[in-house]
Amino acid sequence: MRPGNTAVNMEVFTLVTGIIYLLLELRQSNWMWVVGIMTGAAASYVFWQQSLYASMGLNIYYVAMSFWGLYAWARDRRILRGQKPEAADADIHLNRLSRQTCVLSAIMLAAGTAALVALLRWLDDPMSVLDAGVAVLSAIATWWLGRSFKEQWILWVVADSFSTALCAAQGMWWMVALYVFYVVSAIYGYICWNKKGVYIS
Repeated sequence: MRPGNTAVNMEVFTLVTGIIYLLLELRQSNWMWVVGIMTGAAASYVFWQQSLYASMGLNIYYVAMSFWGLYAWARDRRILRGQKPEAADADIHLNRLSRQTCVLSAIMLAAGTAALVALLRWLDDPMSVLDAGVAVLSAIATWWLGRSFKEQWILWVVADSFSTALCAAQGMWWMVALYVFYVVSAIYGYICWNKKGVYIS
């Protein structure tokens, strides 16, 4: 489907706000979640125009998770300052990723993708398998981001690589540019959080 002018304008808006979002995420700034609300809303419209319903729903989920993320990061920052007064504002607060969380996430990925593929085929999604896999993996990565696991960056490298392919197949070139930027930034983000991260406990 050839995108209309409004859809292209929303792609450009998503690209600009998405870059700002990622730069704020690298610094673990709570403003990231505010920008994420705008980015998620715009991207939902873009994916809806292309009938990529899982990606549309994922971005609606991003908007909702942004409100939770605002709370969770502010809480974790307070906990870190209470436990380690010497921690600088520039330090990244981290939580440790447990084996239980990994197992639960793997189950969610497998079951969620299978269920979503069936639904998307019923909705005539043109790329149901890739759309579903990206949506579920990204949902898990966002949950990990809210929990401040540094490993969330690894999930984003995979999810954003698949998103790049998804958008390229649909001719959404501004979104392709955004996701390529996301992939490169996710690699840098993991290195940055690994270097500057301070565990809460």
